[in-house]
Amino acid sequence: QVQLVESGGGLVQAGDSLRLSCRASGRTLGSYAMGWFRQVPGKEREFVAAIAYMTGITLYADSVKGRFTIYKDNAKNTGDLQMKSLKPEDTAVYYCAVQWRGVASPNPSDYSFWGQGTEVTVSS
Repeated sequence: QVQLVESGGGLVQAGDSLRLSCRASGRTLGSYAMGWFRQVPGKEREFVAAIAYMTGITLYADSVKGRFTIYKDNAKNTGDLQMKSLKPEDTAVYYCAVQWRGVASPNPSDYSFWGQGTEVTVSS
């Protein structure tokens, strides 16, 4: 079992930056791929970014490419999502998720463990 706890969400203005963190416990992240997803009420969970467990290959949604960067620090057992040039449409609850020996997948069903989410609100 892997327990994930996100932090770093908040209320920011358009154009600001924010860094989300995902702290893991129960297992070391070295053998896990990590993904970030987001969801707004009434909509399906949306892929944001992912990083493969071994190669470190990253994948981004087109909507965040060039603005968001995903990191995974196996030594600290954390993963981060650096978000820059935030837009009101980035407003959502952001979730981190991990998959044992996974690839950088945009598919939520590929991930076994999920955090509880952290809310990001971007005002215009």
